[in-house]
Amino acid sequence: MRRRVVRLIEAQEWWARPVGEWNQRWLAAAFGAAGPAKDLLNGVWLGHPVHPAVTDVPVGALTVAAVLDMTGHRRAADLAVATGVAGMVASAVTGAADAVDTYGRSQVQATVHASLMVGSLTAYLASLGLRAAGPAGRPLAVALSLLGYAGMAAGAYVGGELAYGSGNMVDRHAWRAAGARWRRLDVAELPEGALVRAKAGAEPLVLYRAGETVHALHATCAHAGGPLDEGTVVDGCVRCPWHGSQFRLSDGRVVHGPAVYDQPAYEVRAVEGGLEARRLPAPID
Repeated sequence: MRRRVVRLIEAQEWWARPVGEWNQRWLAAAFGAAGPAKDLLNGVWLGHPVHPAVTDVPVGALTVAAVLDMTGHRRAADLAVATGVAGMVASAVTGAADAVDTYGRSQVQATVHASLMVGSLTAYLASLGLRAAGPAGRPLAVALSLLGYAGMAAGAYVGGELAYGSGNMVDRHAWRAAGARWRRLDVAELPEGALVRAKAGAEPLVLYRAGETVHALHATCAHAGGPLDEGTVVDGCVRCPWHGSQFRLSDGRVVHGPAVYDQPAYEVRAVEGGLEARRLPAPID
């Protein structure tokens, strides 16, 4: 079934790609490249994407609303719909902040997801208006709610495919564990003040020497896999060249999004004939 659904989503590229690119331009201008508002909405402060957490509110409230409508609890159903609509608006804002940094296949999926959710929200707003107008419009209000619920369910499926199928806003280093083993680096000398790519076994690292101190982070950006060694150094942080995420060179902590997960950090030591590195444990505070 999933293959059929994915093909259906990908078939929307003819309209979803230009719409997504247009939305991306004005959203990027609205949020700014790495401003505090976007960091807040992405979830840098939380260490976890905010959008999927917020979406639980409308999904839960509107599921309850559907049950209450079917069982004749009108006032409670109306309150649940209002709660769900508020949650959908909050979800739209956080989702828009994440969508600024989607490209290609992910952008198409994000646009289809957003379009379904906007259609669902429109149906629920109309239903809410009819509910407030009086009992005469109740049957149509309930029908619109059910239509909105179907749209929300479809949009949630596409959102799940975007996260789990395409890996949008996931931690690229979730399966990398810290270890006590030192690995030889394939570089022996480091120029000061420059980002240098190296390999420790199979792992690509980005190295930066400041005086006698050598900082080392995994070279693959935790957000979307960008090459940090091709980035720039800004105020003690390495800035990803793809989407502008910034990680502290000293410990890998994320400072600016869209990344919300820290970057794996490594300690480096000099040995006879070169350098070795091993991954540091993730910070717990």
